[in-house]
Amino acid sequence: MSCCCEKKDPNQEAVDAVLAKYKGTKGALIPVLQQCQDIYGYMPKECMAQISKGLNIPLSEIFGVVTFYAQFHLNPRGRNIIRCCLGTACHVRGGAKIFERVQKVTGVKDGETTEDLRYTLESVACIGACGLAPVIMVNDDTHGRLTPDKIPDILAQYE
Repeated sequence: MSCCCEKKDPNQEAVDAVLAKYKGTKGALIPVLQQCQDIYGYMPKECMAQISKGLNIPLSEIFGVVTFYAQFHLNPRGRNIIRCCLGTACHVRGGAKIFERVQKVTGVKDGETTEDLRYTLESVACIGACGLAPVIMVNDDTHGRLTPDKIPDILAQYE
């Protein structure tokens, strides 16, 4: 049974604070979405509905923006984001084998997140470390000159 005194979800309160900060500001949608995603780690439906109401913007428009920009995510992401480079230099030096090994070790495919929310795997066109090819990034850490055998030890550092 619910009570009138029940506490509001702290994340909802944080979103309310963001909405209050941007109330009446033109062009506020993107910064509001960015800050709200920082609160949750992704963009849950309930949060988008709260933003819709708070900014008086149709939910369909918010959904359109969230799905258009790659920076926004509709599902929870892992604590560790693994980016596997499949660009030209990495491809030539065996990047596909590295990517296959990461998929095998984590048990997820491109764009998926492990059930325990430890890892999210993403393929990228270029990391910008071509001299170290093949390369992966885990969060902000770059790991280069890889062989498939190095992957388990690298990922173990992030458990």
